[in-house]
Amino acid sequence: MESDSEMVPFPLLTTPIESNYRPCTIPYRFPSDNPRKATPTEIAWIDLFRNSIPSFKKRAESDTTVADAPTKAEKFAQRYADILDDIKKDPESHGGPPDCILLCRIREQILRELGFRDIFKKVKDVVRLNDDIEDEGKRLENLVRGIFAGNIFDLGSAQLAEVFSRDGMSFLATCQNLVPRPWVIDDLDTFKAKWSKKTWKKAVIFVDNSGADVILGILPFARELLKRGTQVVLAANDLPSINDITYPELVEIISKLKDESGKLIGVDTKNLLIANSGNDLPVIDLTRVSQELAYLASDADLVILEGMGRGIETNLYAQFKCDSLKIGMVKHPEVAQFLGGRLYDCVFKYNEVLG
Repeated sequence: MESDSEMVPFPLLTTPIESNYRPCTIPYRFPSDNPRKATPTEIAWIDLFRNSIPSFKKRAESDTTVADAPTKAEKFAQRYADILDDIKKDPESHGGPPDCILLCRIREQILRELGFRDIFKKVKDVVRLNDDIEDEGKRLENLVRGIFAGNIFDLGSAQLAEVFSRDGMSFLATCQNLVPRPWVIDDLDTFKAKWSKKTWKKAVIFVDNSGADVILGILPFARELLKRGTQVVLAANDLPSINDITYPELVEIISKLKDESGKLIGVDTKNLLIANSGNDLPVIDLTRVSQELAYLASDADLVILEGMGRGIETNLYAQFKCDSLKIGMVKHPEVAQFLGGRLYDCVFKYNEVLG
């Protein structure tokens, strides 16, 4: 993990950051709440993380890279459950009060301390790119639908992890079966209008899950930006977390997908860069990113945060000095309720900075 001295604020956040930026979208508590008593929202979210323990334990048990994995998986389950119980009794224990970043961080720390570096490695799957080209507007909407369809392959959601292991999922069927528009936040028509007459010079895309999400979802969208002359920076996690793709994996996948002349299905990749975000969680606090990413992002004019963790549960209301897109599928009932939408609803939030 990167040391604190190497982490810096994302340079495109609106300043002053202290008063303009709060990473976690859903407030678990307010200043008027009793600091020693868990709020109803905190209890609901602690229960959500507690309910995910069996699926994490099951994945950990089958990790062949860890000696005595079943025993250690049991230790993880018990230790994390005990800590969640502690936080429920006293929200300020274990570095609280809790938010989604803290609850994720504690879970990842326990897994790593027990030797589990990447418990979802087995289900990461490299699948081929889809290049279904139509007219510009329809092509953009198809690309966006592909991002949502890829985003449902998320093993951080206990329900989806169960469905995935039981039934498998069809990417194309998922594309066709998204909840109908208008989505709970739906700026797609506005973005389509801008897309037809605006070109961005550099886009930073915070990517989410491995497999179908990045390969069938994000890469076709990034490729379309490259075709339009945009330089694209793909920012991936430093360390494994759930089934999020990591920086080394993304480098390897991109190299495998390029042809002998270095092209990505006929598109030049000289303007495609891959960066280590410095992050190690399925959510992200943009006050702490790697210096590498901060440097590469400093002159970007489009920021894209993809996935429920990075674009909805954190950063949905983040303000940037440039245009921004938050794209993700709502996969927790608690998030759907907060947004006033449906489970598996879609968020496509576009903010344009004029000037």
